[in-house]
Amino acid sequence: MKASRIAAAGAAAGVTVLALSAPAFAHVSVQPEGAAAKGGYAVVDFKVPNERDDASTTKLEINFPTDHPLASVMPEPMPGWKIDVTKSKLDKPLEMHGEKISEAVTKVTWTADGKGIEPGYFEKFPLSIGQLPEDADQLVFKALQTYSNKEVVRWIEVPQKGQEEPDNPAPVLELSAAEDGHHASSGDTASDAESAEKASAETAADTASSGSTDTTARVLGVVGIVVGAAGVAYGVLAGRRRTNA
Repeated sequence: MKASRIAAAGAAAGVTVLALSAPAFAHVSVQPEGAAAKGGYAVVDFKVPNERDDASTTKLEINFPTDHPLASVMPEPMPGWKIDVTKSKLDKPLEMHGEKISEAVTKVTWTADGKGIEPGYFEKFPLSIGQLPEDADQLVFKALQTYSNKEVVRWIEVPQKGQEEPDNPAPVLELSAAEDGHHASSGDTASDAESAEKASAETAADTASSGSTDTTARVLGVVGIVVGAAGVAYGVLAGRRRTNA
């Protein structure tokens, strides 16, 4: 009985550690650098892991929501990637800082002019965006990830509250409440842009830190599997000895 309990505990530990580590590199996601407050500006990172062992990620397409268009979208230059920003005419013009905006960014595309994201690695794709809507709690970005073998993974399924996460969830940016009732004005634009630029400058350091975290998660996952397997093997061996006795 004792051997069986040890085996079960070991297997459970392996499964638990693996389950905790897997989401760290599961799919394309988006996170703000700092806060993404309603009515303001933010720098956001689209985190793209390579989930293939025999191909590199060579292209990323991020499609912007049309129900809440963003007038200002600025990518950060990235060595090894060509960046294209696509703008489209709006059905209903936006009013921003007293001016009417008739077009907005609908897609940003990164195309590798080098090796891209090789197997076992991830990369962050930063954007400065704004003005964030004041009448929404989140923004959904649909992403297409293309591999060197021509495979295209479509991260376009919108997660629904109270339901299981879909197989190919779209990146979702959660918006926080406006700070102290702050609403963006023409005088705020320079300050917001300066803050976004400062946050963008810290991307490289954040990437290195995140890379270390993902590596640790993978190591823990492997260790958990080994521990679980060892526990199962011990339980089986103990059972055989008892039978032979």
